[in-house]
Amino acid sequence: MARKNHHYTIVNRWTGNLGTGTSTYRSYSRAHELTAPDKVVAIPGSSDPVFRGDRTRYNPEELLLGALSACHMLWVLHLCADAGITVVDYVDEASGEMTEHADGSGEYVRAVLRPHMTIVEPGRIEDALAIHGKAHGLCAMARSVNFPVEHEPRVESRIPLS
Repeated sequence: MARKNHHYTIVNRWTGNLGTGTSTYRSYSRAHELTAPDKVVAIPGSSDPVFRGDRTRYNPEELLLGALSACHMLWVLHLCADAGITVVDYVDEASGEMTEHADGSGEYVRAVLRPHMTIVEPGRIEDALAIHGKAHGLCAMARSVNFPVEHEPRVESRIPLS
């Protein structure tokens, strides 16, 4: 298959000018909004509360973790559909760990995805578990980061009610 390049755009608009801009470290809010073309909802962002951020808004660390989780999920659903495995529920309780250095810089050192998936076919649980490993290798987000992205999937079967 020929190599294809894909391009993405996002607008990050700072909304935290409290009247004096960044005249001091404490004089401004870390509030911002992320939007993209043809999207109806803006994602409200801030920094982590430890860094004077608003805990009611998403911080970059959470957004990175969300991107990893969403990419993995989308590949799992795709691969399950291709394999004839019917997924009826999927929830991931992902977590990430960041190390802060003495100079204030930081870096993610680990992410763990914990997807819990429900499928219809009781005899396909092992197949569904194996798909998580394949999805991990295909996910562009996991392939793009320089820290380990682990996954601890759980799969159960439930025959849907008619």
